[in-house]
Amino acid sequence: MTSSEIPNVLTLTMSELEATSSSAGAPAVLGASLPNPLHQVRTRISVCVGGAEITIGDLMGLREQQVLTLDRTVEQPVDILLEGKVIARGILVAVEDTFGVRVTELPVPLNP
Repeated sequence: MTSSEIPNVLTLTMSELEATSSSAGAPAVLGASLPNPLHQVRTRISVCVGGAEITIGDLMGLREQQVLTLDRTVEQPVDILLEGKVIARGILVAVEDTFGVRVTELPVPLNP
């Protein structure tokens, strides 16, 4: 890499960052009590009630009204998933005429 290819990089210290944002009329970067913009990002979660292991032959032979037995009991919590990872657990409830999940287990307290 030649000197003409090296990008012009300016290193700022934390005190310079605070002074820059304060002088521009914006709140300071550190210690500001602004709402976290990530709280507005929407995502989709899913709920896993259970699973069943069957042969391909049984899968191909499925018929309407046939019941598949899952690997969880009615008393066991369901998994709440984000990107395929368990983020919480809960129990299924009815909310009017739709399903809901009452959260019963969180791995760590979630900060608002």
